[in-house]
Amino acid sequence: MRHSSAADVGSSPALAHSPLVVLAPVPGRAVGLEHVPDPTFAQAIVGPGAAIDPSHGIIDAIAPISGKLLKVFPHAYVILSPEGVGILVHLGIDTVELHGEGFTLRAKQGDQVSAGDVIVTYDVPAIQASGRSPIVPVIVLEQKAGNITLTEAVASGALLAAGDAFLTVAR
Repeated sequence: MRHSSAADVGSSPALAHSPLVVLAPVPGRAVGLEHVPDPTFAQAIVGPGAAIDPSHGIIDAIAPISGKLLKVFPHAYVILSPEGVGILVHLGIDTVELHGEGFTLRAKQGDQVSAGDVIVTYDVPAIQASGRSPIVPVIVLEQKAGNITLTEAVASGALLAAGDAFLTVAR
């Protein structure tokens, strides 16, 4: 019989939390982070994750997890889960330079949101017309890549609907 020590607390399978499932915040084709046309995201400097090349048209970007809308800008938002896992959704590359053009906020900083709630309406054609990439990196903040599991959709480059399982985070 194995005896528990203080070092074992929290490592028992019975005490382990189930993985946090992160949903696709927008519809489109799943791609690996290395395909994002920005070195900060592609090299996972911000953190590990994956990306979605969004469907063309005006689309709703949803909350990929339930939690507190910790930060919200027209082009990006961070949701913090009740367990303290932060998920960054960045709508397009260099879109901060547009000062909100092409984005309509549907939620405000500090809101409690449920997975699937609309956060921003995203005008993909307007972003493309500005000469910017509309790709959407989804980053797990302050986590090691080893804690992240990408779904088969990412590996295969599958088309996803907003709300489909996208990646999981061990916690």
